[in-house]
Amino acid sequence: MSIAENVARVRAEMEAAALACGRDPREIKLCAATKMNDADAVRQAIAAGVDCCGENRVQELTAKLRENAYEGAPVHFIGHLQTNKVKQVVGKVDLIQSVDSERLLEAIDREAARQGIVQSILLEVNIGEEASKSGFRAEEILPLVEKAGNFPNICIKGLMAIPPISHNSGENLNFFQKMCNLTVDITKKIEDNVTVDCLSMGMSGDFPDAIACGSTMIRVGTAIFGARDYAKASSK
Repeated sequence: MSIAENVARVRAEMEAAALACGRDPREIKLCAATKMNDADAVRQAIAAGVDCCGENRVQELTAKLRENAYEGAPVHFIGHLQTNKVKQVVGKVDLIQSVDSERLLEAIDREAARQGIVQSILLEVNIGEEASKSGFRAEEILPLVEKAGNFPNICIKGLMAIPPISHNSGENLNFFQKMCNLTVDITKKIEDNVTVDCLSMGMSGDFPDAIACGSTMIRVGTAIFGARDYAKASSK
């Protein structure tokens, strides 16, 4: 199937999942996870109607920006971001979804201040408490949001999470529901630079369950672009 056909199929599944739980499908954004896909594939996804593109790697982001690959859609950074690469991302993307430490938050705030901008971000929650993944613990989120005023050059738009890998429908419902509850808790602690309007969770294998639990943005890669060829990437 073509990228356009895959996007249409994902859209249909999103609509079905939303309607099944009484939600308006228009509430949910489709972020194309463009990792390891070239500029032409990104352009095809944008032409097919994805809402935004999400890049995992700074090097790929920089290269595709030079090629104007994201023209016509917002670009988000969704991968692990090292503090020494903040300058290459802040001001270049509409949203940094993967802010996983207070140290990174501080670095983004400093760079945004240097550029004279306000950078929109999401706080990444390690909702499965997996040692192999970065992110804040759920109990750290509310205290951090209460300190948001200390970071005047960032705007916290909401939360992002990558639950444990699931192989069967329903396996991650518990994690998705915890994220939804955490988002509700945050809305009671709104600061001037906190606007909780995004809950980014759900990927190719589990996004219907995420939508059922209140996700407002799903990040889909393989279901749009096909399986990634990691062997090819490692040989470069």
